[in-house]
Amino acid sequence: MPSPLPTSAHQLPPGGLSNRLGLGFMRLLAALPLSWVRAMGWLLGHALHTVARRRRRIARTNWALCFPEQGTDERDRAVRRHFVYFAQAWLDRSWLWEASDATVRRRLTLTGDLQALAGNEPTVLFAPHFVGMDAGWTALTAHLERRFCGIYAEQLNADVDRWMAQGRQRFGEPHIVAMRQGLKPLVAALRQGLPLYLLPDMDYGTRDSVFVPFFGVQTATITSLSRFARMARARVVPVISRLTPQGYEVTVLSPWADYPTGDVEADTAMMNIHLEGFIRATPEQYYWVHKRFKTRPDGEPSFYAHL
Repeated sequence: MPSPLPTSAHQLPPGGLSNRLGLGFMRLLAALPLSWVRAMGWLLGHALHTVARRRRRIARTNWALCFPEQGTDERDRAVRRHFVYFAQAWLDRSWLWEASDATVRRRLTLTGDLQALAGNEPTVLFAPHFVGMDAGWTALTAHLERRFCGIYAEQLNADVDRWMAQGRQRFGEPHIVAMRQGLKPLVAALRQGLPLYLLPDMDYGTRDSVFVPFFGVQTATITSLSRFARMARARVVPVISRLTPQGYEVTVLSPWADYPTGDVEADTAMMNIHLEGFIRATPEQYYWVHKRFKTRPDGEPSFYAHL
């Protein structure tokens, strides 16, 4: 049986009329041709780029830190394209979670080393924060027979929380663990052979983090990829999601050799080296609106103080 939804509506603020109208709009979008949804995303992305000034400045700051060789005009064009991809991916959740099973499977192409996910060997899936991260999860659960495990963060209201939880559980009877439940159920699921879909590339502060280079900048990076792999004696298999005109291309890469090494800091630095390569392949599709460099070593000023 599918895992029960990890949250209960009575634990969260009730959804308002605006949220219900928003969800109704997303359900209507699911019936439209993909080209129409993407066109709406293009318009929404340009609008967000104009009105969401603080997020635009965050993205520009991140881009300048990671690609200092690029000029202002090149950077600004890239950030504008990122906002379009971001908005298109958000609207794509409509058909990912509401369209027919056949439509979803047709629009999600799963490629690469699929043999790496055969069998029941403990496996951690390194799934970076590209805009297609939800599509990556859905492609795995929709196309493969193997049951997967994921981490769930509660949303701010009951309607959206329920919609997102149900959407992420529509295929493959995945095992969903609420973030508040901690590490033990995740390690147990890994040891039972359920691959864990892990997104460990955001700035979550100093707790469980080390400062390692990311595009040449010392960056607070959580060590969960190395720790989960070590505790569950699991392989690490990267899964990269790319938005395309036809939907998404989700690529399963081969397992990393000699990982983890036993040195958590070295493992985390290696993760960032791999991540840089993935980002350089499709840079505008990475999640630049997050303050990736928010936490600084003692004594260093914030990169975002001017925002």
